[in-house]
Amino acid sequence: MINKVIRNIFRINLGVKKHERLLIFHDRISKKEDVNETDKERRSKLPYISLLAEEIGKNLCKSIVRYEYAATGSHGAEPPLRLWELAFGKKVVERLREACVLFPILKKTVKENDLKVAEAIVRRHKNHAVQCVIALANYSTSHTRFRDFLTRICGCRYASMPLFDIAMIEGSMNVDWKSLAKRTEKLAQEVKKAHLIEVKTPNGTSITLSKEGRKTITDTGILTRKGSFSNLPAGEVYFAPLEGTSQGKLVLEWGPTSKLGSPVILNVHGGRVVDITGDDHYAKQLGKKLSEREENANIAELGIGTNEAAKRPDNILESEKILGTIHIALGDNSSFGGSVKTPFHQDFVFFQPTVTLIRKDGRRGDILKAGKLTI
Repeated sequence: MINKVIRNIFRINLGVKKHERLLIFHDRISKKEDVNETDKERRSKLPYISLLAEEIGKNLCKSIVRYEYAATGSHGAEPPLRLWELAFGKKVVERLREACVLFPILKKTVKENDLKVAEAIVRRHKNHAVQCVIALANYSTSHTRFRDFLTRICGCRYASMPLFDIAMIEGSMNVDWKSLAKRTEKLAQEVKKAHLIEVKTPNGTSITLSKEGRKTITDTGILTRKGSFSNLPAGEVYFAPLEGTSQGKLVLEWGPTSKLGSPVILNVHGGRVVDITGDDHYAKQLGKKLSEREENANIAELGIGTNEAAKRPDNILESEKILGTIHIALGDNSSFGGSVKTPFHQDFVFFQPTVTLIRKDGRRGDILKAGKLTI
Protein backbone atom coordinates (compact mmCIF):
# COMPACT_ATOMS: atom_id res chain seq x y z
CA MET A 1 0.00 0.00 0.00
CA ILE A 2 2.68 2.53 0.98
CA ASN A 3 4.64 2.07 -2.26
CA LYS A 4 1.45 2.43 -4.33
CA VAL A 5 0.33 5.64 -2.59
CA ILE A 6 3.78 7.23 -2.85
CA ARG A 7 4.02 6.22 -6.51
CA ASN A 8 0.62 7.87 -7.02
CA ILE A 9 2.02 11.13 -5.58
CA PHE A 10 4.47 11.17 -8.49
CA ARG A 11 2.14 9.86 -11.20
CA ILE A 12 -1.38 11.06 -10.29
CA ASN A 13 -0.99 13.97 -7.87
CA LEU A 14 2.07 15.70 -9.33
CA GLY A 15 2.14 14.13 -12.79
CA VAL A 16 5.95 14.08 -12.69
CA LYS A 17 7.67 13.84 -16.08
CA LYS A 18 10.95 12.16 -16.98
CA HIS A 19 12.76 15.44 -17.75
CA GLU A 20 11.83 17.19 -14.48
CA ARG A 21 13.81 17.98 -11.33
CA LEU A 22 12.22 17.37 -7.94
CA LEU A 23 12.97 18.49 -4.38
CA ILE A 24 11.89 16.50 -1.29
CA PHE A 25 12.45 17.87 2.19
CA HIS A 26 11.55 17.13 5.80
CA ASP A 27 12.47 18.64 9.17
CA ARG A 28 13.86 17.09 12.34
CA ILE A 29 12.92 17.91 15.92
CA SER A 30 14.99 20.88 17.07
CA LYS A 31 16.51 21.32 20.53
CA LYS A 32 14.12 24.19 21.25
CA GLU A 33 10.98 22.06 20.88
CA ASP A 34 9.01 20.42 23.66
CA VAL A 35 7.52 17.36 21.95
CA ASN A 36 5.41 14.60 23.50
CA GLU A 37 6.16 10.93 22.89
CA THR A 38 3.32 10.44 20.41
CA ASP A 39 4.54 13.28 18.23
CA LYS A 40 8.14 12.08 18.54
CA GLU A 41 7.15 8.68 17.22
CA ARG A 42 5.13 10.16 14.34
CA ARG A 43 7.86 12.58 13.35
CA SER A 44 10.58 9.94 13.58
CA LYS A 45 9.04 8.30 10.50
CA LEU A 46 9.28 11.40 8.28
CA PRO A 47 12.91 10.72 7.19
CA TYR A 48 11.98 7.17 6.17
CA ILE A 49 8.97 8.35 4.17
CA SER A 50 11.06 10.96 2.35
CA LEU A 51 13.83 8.41 1.72
CA LEU A 52 11.31 5.93 0.29
CA ALA A 53 9.83 8.70 -1.89
CA GLU A 54 13.33 9.50 -3.13
CA GLU A 55 13.98 5.85 -4.04
CA ILE A 56 10.61 5.43 -5.80
CA GLY A 57 10.99 8.70 -7.67
CA LYS A 58 14.49 8.10 -9.01
CA ASN A 59 13.15 6.25 -12.03
CA LEU A 60 10.30 8.68 -12.63
CA CYS A 61 12.14 11.99 -13.11
CA LYS A 62 15.48 13.45 -14.18
CA SER A 63 16.81 14.16 -10.68
CA ILE A 64 15.76 14.26 -7.04
CA VAL A 65 17.36 16.19 -4.19
CA ARG A 66 16.38 15.30 -0.63
CA TYR A 67 17.11 17.68 2.26
CA GLU A 68 16.63 17.67 6.04
CA TYR A 69 16.74 20.71 8.32
CA ALA A 70 16.06 21.61 11.96
CA ALA A 71 12.37 22.40 12.46
CA THR A 72 11.38 26.05 12.44
CA GLY A 73 8.91 25.45 15.29
CA SER A 74 6.04 27.30 13.65
CA HIS A 75 3.64 26.75 10.75
CA GLY A 76 4.09 29.52 8.20
CA ALA A 77 7.71 30.33 9.11
CA GLU A 78 10.05 30.58 6.14
CA PRO A 79 12.34 27.56 5.67
CA PRO A 80 16.13 27.92 5.99
CA LEU A 81 18.43 29.56 3.48
CA ARG A 82 19.92 26.30 2.19
CA LEU A 83 16.49 25.08 1.11
CA TRP A 84 15.98 28.30 -0.86
CA GLU A 85 19.27 27.58 -2.66
CA LEU A 86 18.20 24.02 -3.50
CA ALA A 87 14.79 25.14 -4.74
CA PHE A 88 15.63 28.34 -6.66
CA GLY A 89 19.35 28.01 -7.31
CA LYS A 90 22.29 29.75 -5.63
CA LYS A 91 22.28 32.62 -8.13
CA VAL A 92 18.76 33.70 -7.10
CA VAL A 93 19.66 33.62 -3.40
CA GLU A 94 22.82 35.65 -4.07
CA ARG A 95 20.84 38.27 -6.01
CA LEU A 96 18.20 38.48 -3.27
CA ARG A 97 20.93 38.99 -0.69
CA GLU A 98 22.66 41.66 -2.80
CA ALA A 99 19.34 43.51 -3.11
CA CYS A 100 18.97 43.42 0.71
CA VAL A 101 15.56 41.74 0.47
CA LEU A 102 16.41 38.15 1.42
CA PHE A 103 16.47 38.44 5.19
CA PRO A 104 13.35 40.63 5.46
CA ILE A 105 11.57 37.88 3.48
CA LEU A 106 12.87 35.18 5.81
CA LYS A 107 11.78 37.21 8.85
CA LYS A 108 8.42 38.14 7.22
CA THR A 109 9.07 41.85 7.62
CA VAL A 110 9.48 42.60 3.90
CA LYS A 111 7.82 45.76 2.55
CA GLU A 112 5.71 45.81 -0.61
CA ASN A 113 8.28 47.67 -2.70
CA ASP A 114 11.04 45.26 -1.67
CA LEU A 115 8.74 42.34 -2.36
CA LYS A 116 8.37 43.54 -5.95
CA VAL A 117 12.17 43.69 -6.25
CA ALA A 118 12.40 40.11 -4.96
CA GLU A 119 9.72 38.88 -7.34
CA ALA A 120 11.52 40.45 -10.30
CA ILE A 121 14.76 38.67 -9.33
CA VAL A 122 13.04 35.30 -8.96
CA ARG A 123 11.19 35.80 -12.26
CA ARG A 124 14.42 36.61 -14.09
CA HIS A 125 15.97 33.30 -12.99
CA LYS A 126 12.87 31.12 -12.74
CA ASN A 127 14.26 28.49 -15.11
CA HIS A 128 16.77 27.53 -12.43
CA ALA A 129 13.99 26.45 -10.04
CA VAL A 130 12.89 22.86 -9.51
CA GLN A 131 9.70 21.75 -11.27
CA CYS A 132 8.18 19.78 -8.36
CA VAL A 133 8.31 19.79 -4.56
CA ILE A 134 7.22 17.21 -1.98
CA ALA A 135 7.23 19.11 1.32
CA LEU A 136 7.22 16.62 4.21
CA ALA A 137 8.29 19.13 6.86
CA ASN A 138 6.28 18.79 10.07
CA TYR A 139 5.82 22.56 10.16
CA SER A 140 3.86 23.82 7.17
CA THR A 141 5.57 25.75 4.40
CA SER A 142 2.24 26.34 2.63
CA HIS A 143 1.84 29.94 3.75
CA THR A 144 5.35 31.15 2.97
CA ARG A 145 6.99 33.29 0.30
CA PHE A 146 9.18 30.26 -0.42
CA ARG A 147 6.13 28.30 -1.60
CA ASP A 148 4.42 31.33 -3.16
CA PHE A 149 7.44 32.27 -5.31
CA LEU A 150 7.95 28.67 -6.42
CA THR A 151 4.36 28.12 -7.53
CA ARG A 152 3.19 31.59 -8.63
CA ILE A 153 6.38 32.83 -10.30
CA CYS A 154 8.37 29.71 -11.22
CA GLY A 155 5.43 27.45 -12.09
CA CYS A 156 6.58 24.73 -9.69
CA ARG A 157 4.03 22.06 -8.66
CA TYR A 158 4.00 21.82 -4.87
CA ALA A 159 2.65 19.06 -2.60
CA SER A 160 2.61 20.26 1.01
CA MET A 161 2.35 17.55 3.71
CA PRO A 162 2.79 19.15 7.18
CA LEU A 163 2.03 17.03 10.28
CA PHE A 164 2.03 13.97 8.02
CA ASP A 165 1.34 10.63 9.69
CA ILE A 166 2.14 7.34 8.01
CA ALA A 167 -1.36 6.10 8.95
CA MET A 168 -2.78 8.58 6.41
CA ILE A 169 -1.47 6.38 3.61
CA GLU A 170 -4.22 3.81 4.24
CA GLY A 171 -6.77 6.51 5.07
CA SER A 172 -7.12 9.98 3.58
CA MET A 173 -4.44 9.42 0.93
CA ASN A 174 -6.19 6.28 -0.34
CA VAL A 175 -8.93 8.14 -2.19
CA ASP A 176 -10.45 8.46 -5.66
CA TRP A 177 -8.70 11.68 -6.65
CA LYS A 178 -10.91 12.42 -9.65
CA SER A 179 -14.10 12.11 -7.60
CA LEU A 180 -12.61 14.28 -4.87
CA ALA A 181 -11.65 16.96 -7.39
CA LYS A 182 -15.15 16.99 -8.92
CA ARG A 183 -16.84 17.47 -5.51
CA THR A 184 -14.39 20.19 -4.50
CA GLU A 185 -14.80 22.16 -7.73
CA LYS A 186 -18.61 21.97 -7.46
CA LEU A 187 -18.53 23.37 -3.92
CA ALA A 188 -16.13 26.13 -4.98
CA GLN A 189 -18.58 27.33 -7.62
CA GLU A 190 -21.15 27.94 -4.86
CA VAL A 191 -18.70 29.63 -2.48
CA LYS A 192 -17.65 32.03 -5.27
CA LYS A 193 -21.16 33.53 -5.22
CA ALA A 194 -20.92 34.62 -1.57
CA HIS A 195 -20.37 38.13 -0.25
CA LEU A 196 -20.60 37.11 3.41
CA ILE A 197 -20.44 33.70 5.07
CA GLU A 198 -21.99 32.75 8.40
CA VAL A 199 -20.81 29.71 10.37
CA LYS A 200 -22.61 28.20 13.35
CA THR A 201 -21.87 24.95 15.20
CA PRO A 202 -23.64 23.03 17.99
CA ASN A 203 -20.83 23.80 20.46
CA GLY A 204 -21.44 27.57 20.32
CA THR A 205 -19.22 28.78 17.49
CA SER A 206 -20.91 31.65 15.67
CA ILE A 207 -18.97 33.87 13.28
CA THR A 208 -19.50 36.01 10.18
CA LEU A 209 -16.71 36.45 7.62
CA SER A 210 -16.53 38.68 4.54
CA LYS A 211 -15.46 37.20 1.23
CA GLU A 212 -15.56 40.55 -0.58
CA GLY A 213 -12.90 40.72 -3.28
CA ARG A 214 -11.30 37.43 -2.28
CA LYS A 215 -10.50 34.49 -4.55
CA THR A 216 -12.01 31.06 -3.86
CA ILE A 217 -9.29 28.41 -3.94
CA THR A 218 -9.65 24.66 -4.42
CA ASP A 219 -7.35 22.06 -2.90
CA THR A 220 -8.01 18.92 -4.95
CA GLY A 221 -4.71 17.06 -4.75
CA ILE A 222 -4.40 17.17 -8.54
CA LEU A 223 -1.20 19.12 -9.23
CA THR A 224 -0.59 18.49 -12.90
CA ARG A 225 -1.06 22.12 -13.99
CA LYS A 226 1.92 24.48 -13.92
CA GLY A 227 2.07 26.37 -10.62
CA SER A 228 -0.36 24.02 -8.83
CA PHE A 229 -0.28 23.87 -5.05
CA SER A 230 -2.11 21.52 -2.68
CA ASN A 231 -1.96 19.76 0.62
CA LEU A 232 -1.67 15.99 0.62
CA PRO A 233 -3.96 14.63 1.94
CA ALA A 234 -6.13 17.08 0.02
CA GLY A 235 -9.77 18.10 -0.11
CA GLU A 236 -10.93 21.61 0.71
CA VAL A 237 -12.28 24.89 -0.62
CA TYR A 238 -10.82 27.94 1.11
CA PHE A 239 -10.27 31.70 0.99
CA ALA A 240 -8.74 34.53 3.01
CA PRO A 241 -11.56 36.53 4.68
CA LEU A 242 -11.27 40.29 4.23
CA GLU A 243 -9.11 41.64 7.04
CA GLY A 244 -10.87 43.57 9.78
CA THR A 245 -14.33 42.17 9.04
CA SER A 246 -14.74 38.86 10.90
CA GLN A 247 -17.00 39.05 13.95
CA GLY A 248 -18.15 36.43 16.44
CA LYS A 249 -16.96 33.60 18.65
CA LEU A 250 -14.93 30.43 18.04
CA VAL A 251 -15.25 27.51 20.43
CA LEU A 252 -12.26 25.18 20.11
CA GLU A 253 -12.68 21.54 21.15
CA TRP A 254 -9.67 20.27 19.21
CA GLY A 255 -6.12 21.57 19.05
CA PRO A 256 -3.84 20.81 16.09
CA THR A 257 -3.02 17.26 17.23
CA SER A 258 -5.30 16.39 20.16
CA LYS A 259 -8.70 16.92 21.78
CA LEU A 260 -8.70 19.66 24.40
CA GLY A 261 -9.57 18.79 28.00
CA SER A 262 -12.16 21.57 28.00
CA PRO A 263 -13.29 24.14 25.40
CA VAL A 264 -11.19 27.20 24.62
CA ILE A 265 -13.18 30.24 23.50
CA LEU A 266 -11.81 32.86 21.11
CA ASN A 267 -13.73 36.12 20.89
CA VAL A 268 -13.34 37.77 17.50
CA HIS A 269 -13.85 41.45 16.77
CA GLY A 270 -12.69 43.53 13.83
CA GLY A 271 -11.13 40.56 12.11
CA ARG A 272 -8.90 39.39 14.94
CA VAL A 273 -8.96 37.41 18.17
CA VAL A 274 -9.27 39.92 21.00
CA ASP A 275 -9.77 37.57 23.94
CA ILE A 276 -9.07 33.93 24.86
CA THR A 277 -10.76 32.11 27.75
CA GLY A 278 -10.65 28.50 28.91
CA ASP A 279 -9.10 26.23 31.54
CA ASP A 280 -7.20 23.97 29.15
CA HIS A 281 -3.44 24.63 29.04
CA TYR A 282 -3.75 25.30 25.31
CA ALA A 283 -5.53 28.60 26.07
CA LYS A 284 -2.36 29.94 27.67
CA GLN A 285 -0.15 28.44 24.95
CA LEU A 286 -2.18 30.03 22.16
CA GLY A 287 -2.46 33.33 24.03
CA LYS A 288 1.32 33.48 24.30
CA LYS A 289 1.68 32.90 20.57
CA LEU A 290 -0.86 35.58 19.69
CA SER A 291 0.86 38.09 21.97
CA GLU A 292 4.16 37.74 20.06
CA ARG A 293 2.83 39.71 17.08
CA GLU A 294 -0.56 41.33 16.63
CA GLU A 295 -0.74 39.83 13.13
CA ASN A 296 -0.88 36.34 14.69
CA ALA A 297 -4.43 37.08 15.90
CA ASN A 298 -5.71 37.74 12.37
CA ILE A 299 -8.61 35.60 11.10
CA ALA A 300 -6.66 34.30 8.12
CA GLU A 301 -8.69 31.57 6.45
CA LEU A 302 -12.03 29.83 6.16
CA GLY A 303 -11.93 26.36 4.62
CA ILE A 304 -14.50 23.62 3.97
CA GLY A 305 -13.46 19.95 3.90
CA THR A 306 -14.34 17.68 0.95
CA ASN A 307 -12.41 14.41 1.47
CA GLU A 308 -14.72 11.47 2.24
CA ALA A 309 -11.77 9.24 3.23
CA ALA A 310 -10.53 11.70 5.87
CA LYS A 311 -11.73 10.65 9.34
CA ARG A 312 -9.28 11.38 12.13
CA PRO A 313 -9.90 14.52 14.19
CA ASP A 314 -6.54 14.55 15.99
CA ASN A 315 -4.31 15.77 13.17
CA ILE A 316 -5.19 19.09 11.55
CA LEU A 317 -3.66 18.12 8.18
CA GLU A 318 -6.34 15.45 7.87
CA SER A 319 -9.13 16.81 10.07
CA GLU A 320 -9.45 20.04 8.06
CA LYS A 321 -10.14 17.89 4.98
CA ILE A 322 -12.97 15.82 6.56
CA LEU A 323 -16.06 16.04 4.40
CA GLY A 324 -18.64 18.25 6.14
CA THR A 325 -16.26 20.10 8.49
CA ILE A 326 -14.98 23.65 8.33
CA HIS A 327 -11.71 25.07 9.59
CA ILE A 328 -10.68 28.58 10.49
CA ALA A 329 -7.06 29.69 10.69
CA LEU A 330 -5.23 32.47 12.49
CA GLY A 331 -2.18 34.41 11.34
CA ASP A 332 -0.62 34.67 7.89
CA ASN A 333 -2.73 34.83 4.72
CA SER A 334 -0.35 36.73 2.45
CA SER A 335 0.36 33.74 0.21
CA PHE A 336 -3.26 33.08 -0.78
CA GLY A 337 -4.91 36.44 -1.29
CA GLY A 338 -4.67 38.27 2.03
CA SER A 339 -2.43 41.08 3.26
CA VAL A 340 -1.19 39.80 6.65
CA LYS A 341 2.43 38.64 6.86
CA THR A 342 3.61 36.78 9.95
CA PRO A 343 5.60 33.57 10.63
CA PHE A 344 2.50 31.88 12.06
CA HIS A 345 -0.50 30.09 10.57
CA GLN A 346 -2.65 27.78 12.67
CA ASP A 347 -5.87 26.05 11.62
CA PHE A 348 -8.67 24.80 13.88
CA VAL A 349 -11.37 22.36 12.80
CA PHE A 350 -15.09 22.65 13.67
CA PHE A 351 -17.58 19.79 13.42
CA GLN A 352 -21.25 19.67 12.35
CA PRO A 353 -21.26 23.25 11.07
CA THR A 354 -24.10 25.04 9.36
CA VAL A 355 -22.60 27.29 6.71
CA THR A 356 -24.76 29.99 5.16
CA LEU A 357 -23.76 31.94 2.05
CA ILE A 358 -25.08 35.50 1.78
CA ARG A 359 -25.00 37.21 -1.61
CA LYS A 360 -24.66 40.94 -2.23
CA ASP A 361 -28.41 41.23 -2.86
CA GLY A 362 -29.12 39.65 0.55
CA ARG A 363 -30.15 36.22 -0.70
CA ARG A 364 -29.17 33.43 1.69
CA GLY A 365 -28.56 29.73 1.23
CA ASP A 366 -26.99 26.91 3.24
CA ILE A 367 -24.23 24.83 1.65
CA LEU A 368 -23.74 22.82 4.86
CA LYS A 369 -26.47 21.94 7.32
CA ALA A 370 -25.23 20.35 10.57
CA GLY A 371 -22.22 18.97 8.71
CA LYS A 372 -24.09 17.66 5.65
CA LEU A 373 -23.54 19.08 2.17
CA THR A 374 -26.75 20.46 0.68
CA ILE A 375 -25.54 21.00 -2.88
